[in-house]
Amino acid sequence: MILDELRSKALVCTACSLSERRTNVVFGEGDPRSPLVLVGEGPGDNEDKTGRPFVGRAGQLLDKALVEAGLSREMVYICNTVKCRAADWSTGKPQNRPPTDEETLACRQWLIPQLGLIAPKVILCVGAPSAKNLIKKNFLITKERGLYFPCEYAKTAMAALHPSYILRQQRPDSDGGFGLLVQDIERAWQAAQKLAEKDAQH
Repeated sequence: MILDELRSKALVCTACSLSERRTNVVFGEGDPRSPLVLVGEGPGDNEDKTGRPFVGRAGQLLDKALVEAGLSREMVYICNTVKCRAADWSTGKPQNRPPTDEETLACRQWLIPQLGLIAPKVILCVGAPSAKNLIKKNFLITKERGLYFPCEYAKTAMAALHPSYILRQQRPDSDGGFGLLVQDIERAWQAAQKLAEKDAQH
């Protein structure tokens, strides 16, 4: 199967109740031949409206971090563990919420083949939920970010702080961890490049 076929199937998915209220499935975008894939948790309001990953405030911060790391969106592939927005509608006005285990599990039928088709050398999990999904269940983002871990879906995986978390932590005297995000993206890219070169030699 090719990535476009998988995307077409994902766009009409009704495997969990998130499909009932979504505007768009946010499948992923970027260079499917890139050695580096960034995987976040799930789409928010802006992503649901546009069908694109990381386009709200957090996405703008991620773009800035990519640029500071010498990269651009077009050089990597970006997706989420869950492809539809998880929101609480109980007040009538949707509030983002973390996806449930069932929702995350239902979406693995898209995420795992997607990673399989891209076959990245390095996966950079953006935020703890993604790391818990793809690296290990008890992942501690503040202690274990920036470290290399074995991963079933790439040669190695790392995790970085989520831009939303950084935005919440930022103060006039603190970048909230933005520098760490840039550093982790740089390290993930360097590792991905090295692994790609090594594979090309064989």
